[in-house]
Amino acid sequence: MFIAKNNDLIILARDTREELEQALQLMQYTAIEETSINYELYDGQYLTPEEIAVKERERLDKLSLTKREVFLALYNDKGITPEAIKEYIKDPESLIEFEYANDYFRGNPLIDAIGQTLGYSSEQLDYLFEHKKFLQQ
Repeated sequence: MFIAKNNDLIILARDTREELEQALQLMQYTAIEETSINYELYDGQYLTPEEIAVKERERLDKLSLTKREVFLALYNDKGITPEAIKEYIKDPESLIEFEYANDYFRGNPLIDAIGQTLGYSSEQLDYLFEHKKFLQQ
């Protein structure tokens, strides 16, 4: 892979130097470098797959759902009611957090703990927070 930089910022990446030079015709750049890293365009920046994974996890962790959205999704998917969920929560502090939160954020460890108890994988929970429903299998 070849990358074009303008100072330290990667502005373009292509598989061959020829493709890169052709794409750079009207762009200002300071260097072309060959690299073994397979950079990908993510949110307007060229990043490594590892950097993309970190940013994607950060993005997902910031997603939130209202109580209503969570309860409707659980009820529609498995017939689980809010009262049934409370039975799984043994820690008083977690129960307070569960009952009195207005919104639930994907990055909250309580979401993973309750989700696992109810039989949901991390990927299914990510899908729920991104699409406001569970992926039907």
